Amino acid sequence: MFIGHIAVAFAAKKAAPKTSLGTLLMSAQFVDLLFPLLFLFGIEHMRLDPGNTAVTPMDFYDYPISHSLLTGIGWAVAFGVIYYAIRKYKVGAYVVGLGIVSHWVLDFISHRADMPLAPGMTTYLGLGLWNSVAGTIVVEGAFFAASVFLYLRTTVAKDRIGTYALWSFVVFLVLLWIGNIFGPPPPDLDSFKYVGLSGALLIVWAYWIDKHRAVAVEP
Repeated sequence: MFIGHIAVAFAAKKAAPKTSLGTLLMSAQFVDLLFPLLFLFGIEHMRLDPGNTAVTPMDFYDYPISHSLLTGIGWAVAFGVIYYAIRKYKVGAYVVGLGIVSHWVLDFISHRADMPLAPGMTTYLGLGLWNSVAGTIVVEGAFFAASVFLYLRTTVAKDRIGTYALWSFVVFLVLLWIGNIFGPPPPDLDSFKYVGLSGALLIVWAYWIDKHRAVAVEP
């Protein structure tokens, strides 16, 4: 998934209102930021394979450090402990940890059977939602829309930036998602490395949004 992972960050704001949207997005996208880095240094691997699924031409055949369930739990514990040490916010620590684990769960739903359980294991899982373009659009799109709605119910804009930054972010993500589904595959793997790493800019954008929004207070 793509915007499905970002949807987790929007929805998680309800559970951890004191945690910035940027931090929630960092946790939900952590393994997708780690993988391009490991791929860049030749530690994990993928290849272009048009037709691999209906949605993506990427064949993720070797990424047990970033994307296995076991290491995901390990990253989640580490992320949660570090967050708690800095912020002293127990609920936020649990939520950001679960955000990292949610990545494996959503990838398990969308990927074909290429999701590893642990490094060294030859068992791979995946329900294959990406085999259906229509199914992907309906499921991921509905999840994203619901999460944005929940974020809007949880927060209010403190100024115009809080409104415009959020909606430009949402529109940009939807356009990028549509382009990923219907656009041509990347020309080479090198472009994927740097595009993947540029996802960190979305986290900066999310911090900017949340800085200009406040948690809504019930009357």
